[in-house]
Amino acid sequence: MEQRKAQRFDLRLPFELVRGGTRALSEHGETRNLSSVGVLFQSDAALKIGEPVEYVITLPTPSNPTDSVQIRCRGKVVRFAHKTEVAATLERYEFQR
Repeated sequence: MEQRKAQRFDLRLPFELVRGGTRALSEHGETRNLSSVGVLFQSDAALKIGEPVEYVITLPTPSNPTDSVQIRCRGKVVRFAHKTEVAATLERYEFQR
């Protein structure tokens, strides 16, 4: 039986990988799932386990679909799933408009 630290939610949200280690990136995609401690996302970037990452997740607002809230996050790469899915922690975050 699988035991997780936090419940995962299958959410496909707009995602941008901003930084991998010391390299600035601008890779757009979407999340596969999300929890309070991490995220699984699609990426072709050359990332390594343990490497710090910075990413932005965009949350739509139901009251005004053209308006959105972004969450800028920092974490570390913890594993790879399949060929191009990356799991990263969510260690720090801040909301941006």
